[in-house]
Amino acid sequence: MASGKRSISDTLSGGDGEYEESAQKQRRLSATPPLRSQPPISLAYPPTSQPAARAVPFQQPLPLITFSYDESRRLDFSDAAMRYYVEPPRGADLGYGYERWARRPEEKGRLDGLLRAVSEIRRRENGGPVVGVVSWRGVMTKIMTAPYEERDGWELNIMVNNGTLYLEEFISDSRLQEKNNMAPHHRLQTYYGYAFESWCTASSPNSSPGWGGDVDTSVQWCSVVKTKLGDTRIVIGGEVDCVRDRYTGRNDTMIELKTSMNIRGPQDEARFEKKLLKFYFQSFLLGVPEIVVGFRTPKGQLTTLQSFKTLHIPRMVRGKPGAWDPQICLGWGDAFLAWIKRNVTSASAATPESVWRVKFLPRVGVELSLLHEDSVREVEAGEDRVGFLPRWYWEELLELSKAESGADVDPALTIPPEAASPSKALPTGWQI
Repeated sequence: MASGKRSISDTLSGGDGEYEESAQKQRRLSATPPLRSQPPISLAYPPTSQPAARAVPFQQPLPLITFSYDESRRLDFSDAAMRYYVEPPRGADLGYGYERWARRPEEKGRLDGLLRAVSEIRRRENGGPVVGVVSWRGVMTKIMTAPYEERDGWELNIMVNNGTLYLEEFISDSRLQEKNNMAPHHRLQTYYGYAFESWCTASSPNSSPGWGGDVDTSVQWCSVVKTKLGDTRIVIGGEVDCVRDRYTGRNDTMIELKTSMNIRGPQDEARFEKKLLKFYFQSFLLGVPEIVVGFRTPKGQLTTLQSFKTLHIPRMVRGKPGAWDPQICLGWGDAFLAWIKRNVTSASAATPESVWRVKFLPRVGVELSLLHEDSVREVEAGEDRVGFLPRWYWEELLELSKAESGADVDPALTIPPEAASPSKALPTGWQI
C-alpha cells in the first residue's frame, strides 16, 4: 500500500477539494474518457495492514418479505421456489445433467424484482422511516469486500430519491456479451456450483438423498431483509439456496451452498481462506446463519462436505498471514456509503432523475461521476425507465413525495415501522 494513501477517517474529514489530488492519480480507473468534462470525485483505498480504526456496528438482518421466480421468470410473493436441504451423496457427479441445463442468459443488474418487493411491503403495511440504501446482496458484497479485492473491478449506477440511494451493478453491453459467451471450460466450472445445489436440495424436508432435479437458473427463491450499517438503514435482497428442516418465516434456518476445490496443502488452504471472505459477507448481509461447502476434484466429483457457522468464519482466519478483517470491510462500506450520499445529494447540477456512476479499481479506490444524457440513455437501454428505475416505481416515488408535502396519497406507500425496527423475537448480537 502506497504511503501517500490516506485512511478512511482522513478521507472523510476533508471536503471535495481534498479529493482532487487523489482524483488526478486515479485517472487510470477506466480507459474511457471521464463521463463529464469536470474531473470525477475520488475516494482513496483503505489501508488493510493495520486494524480498523473503529468498530462499525452492523444490525442483525431482519426479514421483510420473500418471493419466488418461476421457470418463466414470473415473480410471485410466495415460497413456491423454496428448497429444503438434504445430505448429498458422496462422490456425486457435479457434471450430471449438464446437457439439460436451462441457463438463463446474463442480464443487466436491474433492481426491478427488489423494487417490486419494496412496493409490496408498502402496500401491505402503513407508516415507517426513510430507508438509506436499496440494493441487491451481490452489490453490497462487492462494496464490502473491496478492500481485499486484487483482481476484479466493478461499476455501479446510482440514483437518489428523497434521501434513499438506489444502487445497481452496471454491466456494459460488451461485458454482457462476454459473460453470455463463456468459454466451455468456465461454463462447466460454473455449472458445478448449480449442480451441487441440486444434489443438496429437494422439494420436501423428508426426501431421500439424490438428484434434486435438472438445473434451471430462472427459478429462484429470494429474501429481502432490513439492516443497518453504522447510521445507514439498508434494504437488501438476495437469493437463498435452501432451508434446513423447516422455514420459520425468519432467516434462522436458511443455508448458503458453495463449492470449492479440494484442499491439498498450505497454498490451497490459504486460497480457500481468502475465498471465505466473499462466502462470509454473502451470508452475513442476508442474515443466513450457515454455509455448507462441497469440496470437489478438478473433474467435478464431490469428495467432502463441511458446514460453517457464518458468525464463526472470521475466527478461522484471524491472526494468520494475509488474513482479512471484517471490521475493515464494514468501516470501508460505511465510509463508502456516506461519501456517496454526501456527494450525490450536494451536487448542484444533479436532479432527481440524475444517474451517477461509481467505478472501482482494485488497489486504487473508487471514482464517482455524474452521467451525461447519452450515458443515461445507455443505462435506460430503450426500456420504460427513469434512469435505471422502472417508470412504475418512479411514479410511486412521486406519490410518496406528494404524501410528504401534504397532498392526498395512499398511506400504504411507506415501509412499515415493524419492518424497520428490530424484532424482539429475534436474537441480538449479529456482530463480529
